[in-house]
Amino acid sequence: MRLDHLNSWDADWAGLRVVVTGLGLSGFSAADTLIELGARVVVVDGRDSEENRQRADTLRIVGAADVLLGAEHQGRLPDVEGEPAQLVVTSPGWNPRQPLLAAAYDAGLEVWSDVELAWRVREREGRTPAEWLVLTGTNGKTTTVGMAESMLQAAGLRAVAVGNVGTPVLDAIRDPEGYDVLVLELSSFQLHYTHTMSPLASVVLNIAEDHVDWHGSFEEYRAAKARIYERTRAAAVFNAEAPETVRMVEDADVVEGCRAIGFTTDVPAVSMLGLVDGLLVDRAYIAERRESAAELASLEDFGELAARHNVANALAAAALVRAYGVAPEAVRDGIRNYEPGAHRIQAVARRDDILWINDSKATNPHAAAASLGAFRSVLWIAGGLSKGVDYADLVAEHAARLRGVVLIGADPAPLRRALAEHAPDVPVFEAAVGETGTDAVPDDGAGAAVMQRAVRLAADHAQPGDTVLMAPAAASMDQFASYAQRGHAFIEAVRVLMEETPTEP
Repeated sequence: MRLDHLNSWDADWAGLRVVVTGLGLSGFSAADTLIELGARVVVVDGRDSEENRQRADTLRIVGAADVLLGAEHQGRLPDVEGEPAQLVVTSPGWNPRQPLLAAAYDAGLEVWSDVELAWRVREREGRTPAEWLVLTGTNGKTTTVGMAESMLQAAGLRAVAVGNVGTPVLDAIRDPEGYDVLVLELSSFQLHYTHTMSPLASVVLNIAEDHVDWHGSFEEYRAAKARIYERTRAAAVFNAEAPETVRMVEDADVVEGCRAIGFTTDVPAVSMLGLVDGLLVDRAYIAERRESAAELASLEDFGELAARHNVANALAAAALVRAYGVAPEAVRDGIRNYEPGAHRIQAVARRDDILWINDSKATNPHAAAASLGAFRSVLWIAGGLSKGVDYADLVAEHAARLRGVVLIGADPAPLRRALAEHAPDVPVFEAAVGETGTDAVPDDGAGAAVMQRAVRLAADHAQPGDTVLMAPAAASMDQFASYAQRGHAFIEAVRVLMEETPTEP
């Protein structure tokens, strides 16, 4: 069944039989939206938790056909009110090889992300749809969408960061007041299931090995990221210091008239944004770009955030918002107003000349490299769900700055092997691990206990001048519910340590 006719809120969604997989934030939002549109909905989630039962009760009240909780429901494609499903809308955690989704593909059904659904319903009679600025990358996504949101708001626009950043895009689409601009952080998972999106501007910040377990190979992961450029209308933005993103733009099937816009932390060429003598400048969105550049901001506007990777993120954000027409002054004010979120190179404590840093959001080697590169002498707390990546390059690059490593995670073997090969003289300590695994619901108490042990091991071996850096280079789901919970566990463990341990005289 072709669903091309379902291309606005006012299309005929009534009676459409839809299976929604996953009952997290995006799945709940998708199911709720489809019910409002008049579709008949069955929701499937493998976790029969109290939180999911509460969400299921809410959906049943507003009219969902059924909610199926428990792992036994994940193995087959359910009917909807006794008839075959016509569409599947999936949460990003479900990979295409999962039996229910495989059955949907075998049946010839379309499988959409919540982002695909949002793009199709964004147009609604009597309302002007928001423009979409979209971005992805292995590292820096959340910082960049936050900066772009801040710049747009500094320009007086009603704008919000949505998507993988936490707020489902469908919630913004249904906001009664509406928005001028949506800035979407998109994961490779979401992009895999997104087919018709045509944003005003798009960017891939960088690309490095990640999520190989989900996609099956790095090539498939790269291909999913590259989908963000398809059908871009005004500006396909690339990172001039990441050649792979240049090739993605070259290969993309964009709308006629779309420009390739670069960003760099070096002096920019024509049609690029970059850095000159401490100033962020634009040689892309001005008429005189061959002879001059427009000043956007200075490094002083960043305050304590003027690290190279933050400047790159700001330039990428500026490239997106300038495509919408935001003035240089708003770019500057947006950088000044920007407040970074928790768990990203977050200073937690400093005592006895030892700095404690929470970077729980460093969920892959590429992100952890940015953290390790910012400090000279590091006690590194690392490990978790590795997602099939290789740690050899990360350890080899930063071995000289490691004074010790404390391993967390249910399976620290991949990181331990890389340390043994590329940093054999660095002491390695292992925090006790729980019995959780990738298919289990992490136990809050066990995760907290692991982090308490890791922090105490780090404290035992840290010396004045060291930084204790919790930048796991891995996902959190083996021992924690999320990277945020892992970060909070680190913060709490450091707080307890500070209260229990007297200050050195």
